[in-house]
This record gives sequence, C-alpha cells and structure tokens, in this order.
Amino acid sequence: MHLAYRVKHLPENLCFDEFRSCNHWMSFNCCDAVSHRRIVTLKDRLSKDIIDYFEARFSVQERAQVQSVTIDMNAEYGSFIHRLFPNAATIIDRFHIIQLAGRALDNERTQTIRTIQDKHSRIYHILKSQWRLFHLDEIKVNDSKAVYLRGINEYMTQQNAIDLALDAFPRFRSVYQTYQGILSAIHQKDANAFQSLLTNYQPTSNQMDITINTFIKNGSALLNSCRYPFSNGPIEGLNRKIKALKRNCFGFRNIDNFFIRISLIHE
Repeated sequence: MHLAYRVKHLPENLCFDEFRSCNHWMSFNCCDAVSHRRIVTLKDRLSKDIIDYFEARFSVQERAQVQSVTIDMNAEYGSFIHRLFPNAATIIDRFHIIQLAGRALDNERTQTIRTIQDKHSRIYHILKSQWRLFHLDEIKVNDSKAVYLRGINEYMTQQNAIDLALDAFPRFRSVYQTYQGILSAIHQKDANAFQSLLTNYQPTSNQMDITINTFIKNGSALLNSCRYPFSNGPIEGLNRKIKALKRNCFGFRNIDNFFIRISLIHE
C-alpha cells in the first residue's frame, strides 16, 4: 500500500498535534478542524520536515486559503505557522490553557500543604484530600447543601470547605482567584475579560506568575481561543485511535507498517 502524496484540497481550518509512535519517536499529526478528516501523519515532528511537507505539496495560493491553525503550547509550531499559512490565525487549544493554569494551582496548593505543621488539622485535610474542589468552576460549587467530605470526615458545604482554606492562606487565595478568572473567560469565550486579566495581573511570587508570563508571551494566539470555535478535540480523537491501535498490536517495530495501519483505520 502506498500512502497518498497529498490531499486534494487543503482545508481552511487545521489542527496540529504530535503523538508517540515507534522507538520513543514523536510523530506529527494534522487534521481538518471541521470534518475531522486526517490530512497528514509525518514520522517526526521536526519543524524542518513539517515545513518541507507543506511547501513541497501545496502552492502558496492553496496555503493562503487556510484561515486558522489550532495547536497546543508547543512553541515550535507557532514559529512557522505564519510562514506556511500567511493568512491563518494561530489558536491555542482551550484545554491546554486550563490545564496549565490548573497545574499552577496544584503546585501552589502542594507548597501550601508543606507549610502546615499540624498534619491532623481540618485545613490540612481540605487541601490534601479535597483538591478537586479547587478545580471546580465557581458557579458549580455547592454553597447550600452540606455533604459528607471524605478525608475531612465532616458534613459541610463545598463552598465552606474552600473558604476555610482560602481564608487561612491569602497567597493561595490569590492563585485560586486568578485560576477562576481564567476558567470563567475560557468557558464564556470572553477575549476581553481574558485580556484584562493578563494586563492587570500583579505578580506575587507564586506559582501562577510563570503561567501568566507564558500566556502573555503567546499573546493573540491565546486570545484566539476565545474568538474562534475551534479546538484540538478532533485531532486528540485521532491520536486516541492511534494509541488504541498500538496497544491492541502490542506496539510496532517498523514505523512504515505502523503508518500504513494508521492510514487504514482513518480511511
């Protein structure tokens, strides 16, 4: 079986991502953000090979018709998207934005836990065992019905548990409020609110400072996640099929055979 040289028509909206293929290699994957159709799978994710593929197979006029490219936080993709697709807007996937902010929240929570001397205190158990509460959107937090919280072994509302931890640690409260601001802007797709949060953010030497600096460096690509409806969900679905193929076949030693099987499951 011979793999196709190129697709007949280049879609207007693309998704870029990578996956682990054979022998710990990271390979490149691209699909149509609307139809979810696979466009190309390359053996590696090197910028040079990706650029060579699109420039060799698609004319400047074809590539100029691409309107958007959705990526994760991989800085390499952002460095050559405008070269390949001069009229395309770069979009950073919303899931990866929330994931990065969530990691900053968890890192600050972990550091806060280490400062607590009494390991049997209520605050310690709230931060330790009820960490999922701090990742909930504020509008989904139950503030009226008391429930039994395991780890704390008490009945209280979710909001009460959150407030106990935030009141005890103002620095953690600052990180939590920033996380909630990011979550709200992403869920409501409010680019102006997101821009305002980044502009008015005041560093306080916490874990969120690094994340905000990363967001600011990505600039318009980050705000485009609120302006456009596209995400990396379609290509994550394709990558999930590839991972299932690898698992069912107990891995592949020959990358050519692997890519033929990938092409077959996507046809």
